[in-house]
Amino acid sequence: MGKSQRTKGAVGEREVCALLREHLGIDAKRNLSQVREGGCDIVAGPYRLEVKRRTKIGNVYDWMEQAQVSCETGGRPAVICRADGKKWLAVVPFEDFMRLVGNEL
Repeated sequence: MGKSQRTKGAVGEREVCALLREHLGIDAKRNLSQVREGGCDIVAGPYRLEVKRRTKIGNVYDWMEQAQVSCETGGRPAVICRADGKKWLAVVPFEDFMRLVGNEL
């Protein structure tokens, strides 16, 4: 992975942290040791977030598998992704989606 790709990823992670702080009041921080030690990009409550900012979104299942690996010691996986020029999307397992929607009804 080149420097520009790493920079783009770090900027994306900072964007997501800022959005979590702004909208949910969560003091979210990037996991700076993720490259060395593994794990997710950001922890937000019970969710282990894998953040992807790409030219095009495609490998969602691969990304979800990556998020699930970071949940081996607990937590729920989620992928937060954005294609260039588009809005952020959240991808969660269907069971989590149903639970979240159920809380809104």
